[in-house]
Amino acid sequence: MEKETCTFSYCAKPEIVEVDTDLLLIGGGMACCGAAYEAVRWAAPKGLKVTMVDKAATDRSGAVAMGLSAINTYIGENKVEDYVRYVRGDLMGITRDDLVFDLGRHVDNSVHMFEEWGLPIWKKGDDGFSLDGFQAKDAGKAKLVDGGTPVRSGKWQIMINGESYKAIVAEAAKKALEENRKATGVDQNHFERVFIVRLFKDANDPKRVAAAVGFSVREHKMYIFKAKAMVLAAGGAVNVFRPRSTKEGQGRAWYPVWNSGSGYALGMQAGAELTLMENRFVPARFKDGYGPVGAWFLFFKAKATNSLGEDYCANEEYVNDAKKKYGAYVDKMGTAIRNHLMMQDMKAGKGPIIMRTHEAMEAINKSFIEKLGEKEGKKKVKHLEAEAWEDFLDMCIGQAGLWAAKNERRA
Repeated sequence: MEKETCTFSYCAKPEIVEVDTDLLLIGGGMACCGAAYEAVRWAAPKGLKVTMVDKAATDRSGAVAMGLSAINTYIGENKVEDYVRYVRGDLMGITRDDLVFDLGRHVDNSVHMFEEWGLPIWKKGDDGFSLDGFQAKDAGKAKLVDGGTPVRSGKWQIMINGESYKAIVAEAAKKALEENRKATGVDQNHFERVFIVRLFKDANDPKRVAAAVGFSVREHKMYIFKAKAMVLAAGGAVNVFRPRSTKEGQGRAWYPVWNSGSGYALGMQAGAELTLMENRFVPARFKDGYGPVGAWFLFFKAKATNSLGEDYCANEEYVNDAKKKYGAYVDKMGTAIRNHLMMQDMKAGKGPIIMRTHEAMEAINKSFIEKLGEKEGKKKVKHLEAEAWEDFLDMCIGQAGLWAAKNERRA
């Protein structure tokens, strides 16, 4: 605290708590939970201390706090080389193929651990239809690591019951930290509701960050964490850019709205280059509500149209114009291109963009009845509908709350 900015003239000085550790993990989301689990395995034989600091409660911190309906990358029966090609095409060549390949060859091991820790993963039933994670477990379906067949919502995604995704991963991280605490004899190495606000450099080495300072959001305490190494995985910046949504939908985001950009600010203020953080993601979404899109588009086969019911991706004028600018990438119709075409339609005044969920469910209902007959078809559809609308509770409880407030039936 600088004397010029705070003399504590009107308040009592907070208690100063100093913590010495070997590895400091700043953030309590998926990144630092994974880092805690892995770090403790390597730290244990060396007697190194691992400490994690989270501004909130780790069970529900970070971007997947509410949950997910699918894991977006599982290689499985596919080839890692094909995954690299897919990513390169989807991101229009702005990728590091070596890093994408590295992710591809390791990601399945992480998914297997998630399932081992209790994450319910959808599996194919004997009749070829989908079983959600709980049904698959009750039916005795094999785990992925033992050859179980996942239900894919696309070539690379697999469906999960993800409402407790973060809590499951947090539990593994907390157990690892507890083991490390006992092994090293420290009183505490997991701090929740402590907001890190500044990094300090080593007085003898200006290129090295040696400490992090933060405050408790519940107690009158300031914390100084001194560490030999750090992992900074604090939150991104939400609502920095004005959203297109209005009224009740304004401010709704999948990413937690309390993310203040500390992940950027802490690094920049300490002089970090932030070479992998230049990707600016501004989701267009919808006029007065946000909904999950991945599972709905890929698994439930919902279509998105403009307000006139037109498919903006089939607009020849837009597509031809995009081909002049972006060439063969338009043929792959990846995420960036689809969003570009959508923005063209919105600029032309044809918004809002509508995800046609009712048509998707009608098509599924018709298909199931044709394949299974009236009684069995409707039974399976009813369960699938529950999963479809639960998708909103998993990823956008605010939208489900809006429907409930308006007494709208969506299932």
